[in-house]
Amino acid sequence: MAMSELHRITFDPQISSGRPTIRGMRIRVKDILELLAAGASHEEILEDYPALETADISAALEYAARQSDHIVLHIA
Repeated sequence: MAMSELHRITFDPQISSGRPTIRGMRIRVKDILELLAAGASHEEILEDYPALETADISAALEYAARQSDHIVLHIA
């Protein structure tokens, strides 16, 4: 199994209102995920955001995968 990149995800109330960002920058995890969902390649994202690294994109995906892995309870 690959090494976790979650250490790249940061939370700071002074940056993006505490939403998850990449390495304390004002680039939100959500921004990266939306670009990927819209069909942007890793190369395109890295070109548009030169401060990002390939591992940052992996971290965003890992964070999203872990956030979506929870039980959903239906209450009638």
